[in-house]
Amino acid sequence: MREALAASAVLELFATAEAMDRYPALVTDASEISPRDAAALSETVTPQGLVAVCSLSQPSLADVLDRAPRLVAVLVEPNDPGNLGTIIRTADAAGADAVVVDGGVDPYNGKAVRASAGSLFHLPVVAASAAEVLTAGLLTLATSGAGTSDLDELIAAGALAASSAWLFGTEAHGLPAGVLSAATHTVRVPIYGRAESLNLAAAAAVCLYASARAQH
Repeated sequence: MREALAASAVLELFATAEAMDRYPALVTDASEISPRDAAALSETVTPQGLVAVCSLSQPSLADVLDRAPRLVAVLVEPNDPGNLGTIIRTADAAGADAVVVDGGVDPYNGKAVRASAGSLFHLPVVAASAAEVLTAGLLTLATSGAGTSDLDELIAAGALAASSAWLFGTEAHGLPAGVLSAATHTVRVPIYGRAESLNLAAAAAVCLYASARAQH
């Protein structure tokens, strides 16, 4: 809620009497509602008693590209709102300039919003096609368990210091063949232990932070 207020995204704010006592700095303009109403409006089992109606204006992909981004995360047909929100949060922490969502889960799904932990209000989250990113002049890095480039090799070669877009697919199916073939590199994250693979959010964190370290 603090991040939504800081971003001036809140149109209306509602709070229970208990929430007003608990969060006085947040509820100066809130309208009081009953605990029953708060529960009906909330998607969580134990609501905090604060409900906001928000409006968040996002730039277009063209606007993002005009700002010469250094790091962009692209999610193609994400199907898990928790993963989507977590990757938005990770991209924010890694200093990414934007997250591009190509189809799939709505980033404003309640679970995705909660998983983003406020990061949805910190950086642009743009609805656009991966194809537009692939032709934008960035180094494009498509993740795949069968990728031809090892992440460690790209780090050692200094390749990740370039302005880059990381592309991530779904847990079950990965990225479409057309995206993989069009990317500059298909990249696999090395597995040193016996685990079969990393989950999507963990792999995204490894990749985005590899670029963040190289660029900083």
